[in-house]
Amino acid sequence: MLHVFVETNWIVDCAAPAHNKVPAALDLLRRAREGEIQLHLPAICLTEARGPLHRKFEPRLEASRVRRFVIWAEARGELAPADAATVRTCLDQLENTVKNELRMLDQNLRKLAALPGLEIFPMNEQMLARLTDLSLMGLDLKPYDQAILACLLIRSEELLNAGERERAFCELDTHLQPWDKSANRKRELADMYDRVNLW
Repeated sequence: MLHVFVETNWIVDCAAPAHNKVPAALDLLRRAREGEIQLHLPAICLTEARGPLHRKFEPRLEASRVRRFVIWAEARGELAPADAATVRTCLDQLENTVKNELRMLDQNLRKLAALPGLEIFPMNEQMLARLTDLSLMGLDLKPYDQAILACLLIRSEELLNAGERERAFCELDTHLQPWDKSANRKRELADMYDRVNLW
């Protein structure tokens, strides 16, 4: 079976308000629920995801910009009153829908965590020790990224030692990718992934 490691960006893509969910992330979850793959998520990612979910999808700022445009356009006669009313109704619905979904975030994360095919694993002593090692390597990673990397490396080693050969890391965080924006290999990071056969 293919073991796929995911991280905070995957949680954000799956737990976003309904109209912002990313189909590719949901497809990974579907494949895991159907037993085609096994997903692995460091527990620390659940904590890290809360901030981006609230910041990224808070609709008030964007809705306020559109409302100001509607007021301006309606006053100039460039937007019919009926059209302006429709836009305002849509914006109200957007704000209410997103607020309700974000209010249920903890409940939705618990439901996600309980789904079959997704293993959420906590940090253990080996991972904490690896985190210390990574902190001294000058990798220019943020604390959460260092913790996630330590978790992935140790868990991948555990799976490798258990005879599981097919492992992949589904990664959107550029800091944890083993290549830079120009597709040049980040040697230290790539070597770490190679040592535990995680691609």
